[in-house]
Amino acid sequence: MDGGNQTVVSEFILQGLANSKNIQVLLFVILLTLYILIMCGNFVILILITTDPHLHSPMYFLLANLSFVDMWLSSNTTPKMITDFLRQNKTISFAGCMFQVFFTHCIPAGEMVLLVVMAYDRYVAICKPLHYFTIMNLKRCTGLVLTSWVIGFIHGISHLVVIVQLPFCGPKEIDSFFCDPPLLIKLACMDSHDLNTVMNAECGIVAITCFILLLISYTYILVTVHQTSKAGTSKAMSTCTAHITVVLIFFLPCIFIYVWPLSITGLDKFLALFYSVFTPLLNPAIYTLRNKDMKNAMKRFICKFLVPKGNS
Repeated sequence: MDGGNQTVVSEFILQGLANSKNIQVLLFVILLTLYILIMCGNFVILILITTDPHLHSPMYFLLANLSFVDMWLSSNTTPKMITDFLRQNKTISFAGCMFQVFFTHCIPAGEMVLLVVMAYDRYVAICKPLHYFTIMNLKRCTGLVLTSWVIGFIHGISHLVVIVQLPFCGPKEIDSFFCDPPLLIKLACMDSHDLNTVMNAECGIVAITCFILLLISYTYILVTVHQTSKAGTSKAMSTCTAHITVVLIFFLPCIFIYVWPLSITGLDKFLALFYSVFTPLLNPAIYTLRNKDMKNAMKRFICKFLVPKGNS
């Protein structure tokens, strides 16, 4: 693209979620509270899995990485959105906007692959229990996690390289609370329809491929569990249900935003907000409230570090 040198826009204006001052104050309080809960909830999971020997297993190693990714997922756009509620001029620098573009694609793509890895972990644990610790050793788990980050990085950088070269020379208002790549492409001083289609198609390939792999994995797991003895069915079903719930919460907004773009501004904003705030918030709640091992680890942590020894 020769238009890269035509870029004269040094910053963009974010229109945000609402124009009413009262609504902005209300959203500031609500979203600030939710963001604090996201960071605290996922940080607690990281601490519990790191410090409790009972949780030093492949499944919880992957869960700790999911919590770490979720903290990044929310931190990409939420802090900027929250502080903008207190500002009259909601601007973001060109460099800051490009950072958001990169992480908007890098982190979700990496999390999609990580969810596939977690499904593979459950497949090995349920379908090949005797070989579980041989197959899912620390070296392989670390390699799979690094693979998810590499794929996420490649996906993010591929979008950044394209968007950073677009000729932004006119309108600079983005009708969203963050630098949404499809909206940025529309601001370019060029015919952007084909480019937008290609970019959405690339996102769709990543999302649909991971989603299909997850469906296959959990279908195979559920069939295997159904055919085996009923003794371990309850625990396996509980674990898989939590994973499937997280998968649906994560993938459905992504599919609506990029795979099936409706071009409805209000709906896109809601789905993007759900994607960046509620998904990272629900993940720790689902994995801790439904998981006996995590609840027991929390009790041990409280007794060991928070309760005075004289009262124990």
